[in-house]
Amino acid sequence: MSTASVTSRPGVVLADLLPASRTKDIALVLGGAALTGIAAQIAVPVPGSPVPVSGQTFAALLVGTALGARRGFLSLALYAVAGMAGMPWFAQATSGYGMPSFGYILGMMLAATVVGALARRSADRSVLRTAGAMAVGSLIIYAVGVPYLALAADMTLSKAVAAGLTPFLIGDALKAALAMGVLPAAWKLVGRRG
Repeated sequence: MSTASVTSRPGVVLADLLPASRTKDIALVLGGAALTGIAAQIAVPVPGSPVPVSGQTFAALLVGTALGARRGFLSLALYAVAGMAGMPWFAQATSGYGMPSFGYILGMMLAATVVGALARRSADRSVLRTAGAMAVGSLIIYAVGVPYLALAADMTLSKAVAAGLTPFLIGDALKAALAMGVLPAAWKLVGRRG
């Protein structure tokens, strides 16, 4: 089967274009976790918020979309478990589960799963569909992260929204725009090679 026919067939994510093997799946899961950990180090503190702006949300959504629901979830679960065990690869080289921003990491596991499932339905093949998938993923991250922040930091929900959602919307729009360029372009590149 040619690459061009694979790219037009729903049910395929970018990682599926590599030869199938258990070793490949393990490498992809490890790589997805590592990418998220590296991207988390690109972090900028936000005044008045215990949550920094970081690259980990972009990486989590990219990993889910490129690897699919199962491998995306496993990558983010590995990222979370290793960080809870003490590996300092959460944002700003932190680790553990007691921090107020840990809810966002839990949200990223769910979001990677959902955007991976959407990618299997070709949500990463066009700019508009990719924008929709990234918006859904971001919404899931906030739906878990903001209430967790409110509980962990003993804030009202409105204060948690002000500290853990509002300051991040512009950055998330930029991350979505980057994904809207990268993912459909990757599919076009793969289609040309077929």
